Amino acid sequence: MRIGIPKEVKTKENRVACTPGGVRMLARQDHQVFVQQDAGVGSGFSDDAYRAAGAAIVPTAAEAWGCELVLKVKEPVPAEYALLRPDLTLFTYLHLAANRPLTDALLAAKTTAIAYETVEIGRRLPLLEPMSEIAGRMSTIVGAHYLSKAQGGKGVLLGGVPGVLPGNVLVIGGGTAGINAGRMATGIGAEVTILEIDLDKMRFLDITLHSTAHTLYSNEQNLLERLPTIDLLIGAVLVPGARAPKLIRREMLSLMKPGSVFVDIAVDQGGCAETTRPTTHDDPVYEEEGIIHYCVTNMPGAYARTATQALTNATLPYAVKIADLGCAQALRQLHDLSFGLNTWQGQITFPGVAEAHGLPLLPNPFQAEREALNSN
Repeated sequence: MRIGIPKEVKTKENRVACTPGGVRMLARQDHQVFVQQDAGVGSGFSDDAYRAAGAAIVPTAAEAWGCELVLKVKEPVPAEYALLRPDLTLFTYLHLAANRPLTDALLAAKTTAIAYETVEIGRRLPLLEPMSEIAGRMSTIVGAHYLSKAQGGKGVLLGGVPGVLPGNVLVIGGGTAGINAGRMATGIGAEVTILEIDLDKMRFLDITLHSTAHTLYSNEQNLLERLPTIDLLIGAVLVPGARAPKLIRREMLSLMKPGSVFVDIAVDQGGCAETTRPTTHDDPVYEEEGIIHYCVTNMPGAYARTATQALTNATLPYAVKIADLGCAQALRQLHDLSFGLNTWQGQITFPGVAEAHGLPLLPNPFQAEREALNSN
């Protein structure tokens, strides 16, 4: 199969969809890999490294996009919509529930779109987890940075010092991003509370974090009671493939002290606050109701080399299967991959996306086929 790896064009997006090591594995399976010139430079991978791994370096995005399978990191931006077409399989992060223009473009082009973030094994999202780990850890780092008075914050050092109490961190959501935010915050000595609704997950958090962070059942009353004491609020809410619930209303922010910081990891899925709006690494923060908001939609892009390596580790086995078997057969054989199918032949196949936009849903044909076979 011909596989294209274009250069990412989202603002300050330095990740690339595959390392040279991953390209080598694809090339050894007799697949042709076309990497756009300088696609890996932001992650520290040179064109020569890709050539040595067996890739062909192509000068334009159109040449990389002209393959049967395109591997990306982030969703196509409007400038790339014209490159979508019916005979293309796109394998990337999509977050369609929060992006109607891209949803419409994929449907109009009849592109087969498989979203990393909805591939599912049991209750796990294996292709989202690595970036959630990075974003979770990073949320504490950037939150601590913007709490400094020099950055407009309230001047609180999260770890405190002898004789001065540490800062308070509240994490909403105890999934992969939330637990990594909690680990990083406890690691620097902050007082940490994680709000969660799943009792089994709370027990896991309690054991994993060794009582260095506290868990609290997630409801509005508990949130309202905690907000006045919080220096850093981290939104780590996830409903797979669907819009994030707006748990934080504008008026709630008035309960927090001016100069506190809010980091919304859920911004890719629309954000978990009414005041959330997407930002970039060029202009990452804004202030609403006296609270500094950090809502960068591609947080892990700041640590591009680590993120590219972690992403390739997770996505490459699926990319190899798609290339070896063809898209349709891979979706038939790999039940977990079939959950990733978001658009197929001009129709939406993922319930959360259809619901978010009020559009018709085509029941996933590969899951329906498997169910029919099992019933027989």
